[in-house]
Amino acid sequence: RRAAVRRTPGCLVTDMAVTIGIGTIAPTAAKLIRATREALEEGIRIIHPGVRLGDLGAAIQRYIEADGFSVVRDLVGHGVGRELHEEPYVPNYGTPGQGPLIRAGMVLAVEPMATAGAPAVRLDEDGWTWRTRDGSLAAHFEHTVVVTRDGAEILTRI
Repeated sequence: RRAAVRRTPGCLVTDMAVTIGIGTIAPTAAKLIRATREALEEGIRIIHPGVRLGDLGAAIQRYIEADGFSVVRDLVGHGVGRELHEEPYVPNYGTPGQGPLIRAGMVLAVEPMATAGAPAVRLDEDGWTWRTRDGSLAAHFEHTVVVTRDGAEILTRI
């Protein structure tokens, strides 16, 4: 189940997420948060017209896995516009050279999600909260970007 999104004529949607450590956090948690944030930055850096979604996903996956973490595969980024979750789906894993082409004018929510354990997640009964199946730590970062002729412009930078 997804939370209901109210549609307002003429309005457009963006999507954003950050993971923040509160107080003193374990070194593994700090490393996981850093790796996930930097994987988002790396993914956004390679976006330009002609790149395939598999290239974007592979860049994010390589970055996260190089630090010894797992990429969540059950949840992915997505297109945004008048609805919160639109086509195309934007996986955080992939094979270079595969998948749909990224085109100028696309608006994408790029959102790496990584875990310190196995990549499997489950949805709680509240229909909103996601947890790792093995109880390991997870991190999630997300920006909405518009693809320009020269790359990507972040719409949700704070």
